[in-house]
Amino acid sequence: MEKHFLCIDLKSFFASCECIERGLDPFTTPLVVANKKQGNGAITLAVTPYLKSLGIKGRTRLYEIPKTIPYTIVNPRMKLYMEKSASVVSIYLDYVSKEDLHVYSIDECFLDITPYLKLYKKDDYSLALEILKTIERKTGLTATCGIGPNMLLAKVAMDIEAKHMPNCISKWTEKEIKTKLWAISPLSKLWGIGSHLEKRLHALGIFSIQDLALYDKYKLKEKFGVMGLELWNHANGIDTSKISDFKIITQEKSFSHSQVLFKDYYKENGKLIIEEMVDVVTSRMRASNYECLCVGLGIGYSKTINDGFFHTTKLEVPTQDNTIIFNTCLFLLERFYENLPIRKITICCSRLSKKSGTQLSIFESYEDTLKKEIYHKTIDEVQEKFGKNSLLKASSLLPDSTAISRNQKIGGHHE
Repeated sequence: MEKHFLCIDLKSFFASCECIERGLDPFTTPLVVANKKQGNGAITLAVTPYLKSLGIKGRTRLYEIPKTIPYTIVNPRMKLYMEKSASVVSIYLDYVSKEDLHVYSIDECFLDITPYLKLYKKDDYSLALEILKTIERKTGLTATCGIGPNMLLAKVAMDIEAKHMPNCISKWTEKEIKTKLWAISPLSKLWGIGSHLEKRLHALGIFSIQDLALYDKYKLKEKFGVMGLELWNHANGIDTSKISDFKIITQEKSFSHSQVLFKDYYKENGKLIIEEMVDVVTSRMRASNYECLCVGLGIGYSKTINDGFFHTTKLEVPTQDNTIIFNTCLFLLERFYENLPIRKITICCSRLSKKSGTQLSIFESYEDTLKKEIYHKTIDEVQEKFGKNSLLKASSLLPDSTAISRNQKIGGHHE
């Protein structure tokens, strides 16, 4: 059965909300949302479509905006944005059930409209257009929409083309994979590829989406693990995700760990904290003889920004392996991190099952797998007997590490 997904994004959401509250037109008003108290170095959380048309990026520092361009600065009001977002979500729920809606972020959602086309007697484009017009009529907000046979193509159609199309709607089918998806440049414009990952792909001789699509997928898996296969699949327009994959089952047990940081961290030193937190979570999983099939990473930005994300991804097979879970967290970080100051990190391992054996990899011998398990088990036993700080990685002595101080407290939980 052919599927029909929508990915809808609210244009310049924070800035548009502020304009609408003031009776202004976001497409003719030079307005930025930023914390005035931070002075000229403040990061803009949003700029109006008008300023974007002048070449001003949505996430920039105030001093980077040319002095020749006059604009108004307003402080962020997260309560207002959450109320507006809730109003838009309620519109989506007038068209689809909550089981067919995934709220991806405060201003972006996925809808599976496959079951509703016969009900409304419309094709996917017509239904998307009606939803966008309803949003504008009821809230004043303007949206862009991508349509695709899977969530990936809907998202990429929205990201790459929708804003340039009539009615701000773009539809991609499998026919567009070679003509449009493969033509995306640079690599980092594709959903899920950040600048760091882009450099690693360049080192393999991969400089275009077509290069990635035609690369040996088994070599990608050997290099990047299960995420290498996902990269290859995405480059070929393959995505088997369903809306239900993103629904959190609250009754399900999970191993999770959250940490509020004592200063601003960014991607590079944030990786150190993530690695240390993964060590904590996997140690608890091994102690309880559990493996996980789903890994989640949450990032909370500084309170001056009051934003962040939490996203999960499904693994190929259940695991309790530190390296696999850490690399999965890095993949999520590369995909969703926006180069903003980090003040909270959350790691969550869910979809648990009891470990009943060892899943072998074609890229790793049984002996290597067994050595790794014995290595982690030995560390767990030493730390259990003599304390968490009795055996530490050298990185735990770095100034940005929190392992030693955290080990002196009770952290994380098993729900």
